[in-house]
Amino acid sequence: MILQMIKLKSNLPEEELLKRAKEREPQFQAIPGLLQKYYVKTDQSGEYGGIYVWDSPESLQSYRQSDLAKSIPEAYEINEAPTIEIMDILFQLRE
Repeated sequence: MILQMIKLKSNLPEEELLKRAKEREPQFQAIPGLLQKYYVKTDQSGEYGGIYVWDSPESLQSYRQSDLAKSIPEAYEINEAPTIEIMDILFQLRE
């Protein structure tokens, strides 16, 4: 499994950002290989993110090339390039 963490800064008020995330939720639910996605808010003002759990590097790569992934900057009105980290999950505590 693969863990992907994305952090971004948005010009949107939190209520609008959450509204847009909820509207896009079905599109993310339909992505093959996406096992889970957590929508998060960091302790820095205006910084939000997503934590994705993928079944394989191939699923992640397919998503990264998708129109949905490419639409994130516009959908959330981000004001600088997001921070993206990719990690291999070695094992999990609970199943």
